[in-house]
Amino acid sequence: MEKQDQLSELQEAMNQAKDRRLYERYLAVRLVLEGETMEEAGRIIGRRRQAVSSYLSAYLAGGIEGLALGHSTGKKPKLTAEQQEELAETIATRTPADVGFSARYNWTLALAAEYAKNRWGVSYSLRGMSILLGRQGLSNTRPTYTLEKADPEKQREFKEKTFPALKKS
Repeated sequence: MEKQDQLSELQEAMNQAKDRRLYERYLAVRLVLEGETMEEAGRIIGRRRQAVSSYLSAYLAGGIEGLALGHSTGKKPKLTAEQQEELAETIATRTPADVGFSARYNWTLALAAEYAKNRWGVSYSLRGMSILLGRQGLSNTRPTYTLEKADPEKQREFKEKTFPALKKS
């Protein structure tokens, strides 16, 4: 491909880029093709010369597609998939008191983190536990209390007698 065609292709890719990092890669290669040194291109985009060199190598080997961002797998999870499922199942179906926390009836992030530490020896920050539980489909909410199982007769008595008396005083 001719240099002018390469520059046009890179400019078009820059115009369509929605990701800032991908745009920087296109710009760095374009700057080098226009005659800038790798050091200068790196200074312009805020990267080191080695980064610009790797972008240029990727472009020369694979064209525009060679500059595409790879998928970052992230850090290896502290708990296995089975342990994560067990944690979610425990939180969803049991109270903290059921698993050894005295007089605790509602799960908190701190209790979930302490449970993971006691059960598997793995430490989590509150934010980390929140993210982990969110991936398991659980959300951190305050408990709400409903009177579904309350005695209907006592509820009627409260509505008709007790509550009106409280309003008067």
